[in-house]
Amino acid sequence: MSKSIFTKIIEGELPCYKLYEDDHTFSFITLDQIQLGHTLVVPKVEVDHFIDVPEPYYSAVFLVAKKLSKAIHKATGCKRVGTVILGWDVPHFHYHLIPMNGMSDIDFSKAKQRPEQDCKAMQEKIIANLA
Repeated sequence: MSKSIFTKIIEGELPCYKLYEDDHTFSFITLDQIQLGHTLVVPKVEVDHFIDVPEPYYSAVFLVAKKLSKAIHKATGCKRVGTVILGWDVPHFHYHLIPMNGMSDIDFSKAKQRPEQDCKAMQEKIIANLA
């Protein structure tokens, strides 16, 4: 079985705007962002469906998402951080954390790549707000 793009990111084979890592999770700013700061939290086990993710990975994803969402909220000044689990595009469970100021801000058709300097600046802001 070939590795998912997320496993390649976790293993350092592909670059990313890493925000947080622990024994069970890895999080980074996604390349195609609905809003600047759109983040993914993934378990360090490659499991397609979120209902099949074993403990302690499953719970760790949601605990990290809560921590990161607070930092994203502060870093972006958004009204809310929306969350979505879809799982259609990559066969590795991933939890979307999306800065939102209204319902229309969760439209995946608006996802686009942002300039590198914007992504790096947002990465720094989010990490600073994790402390």
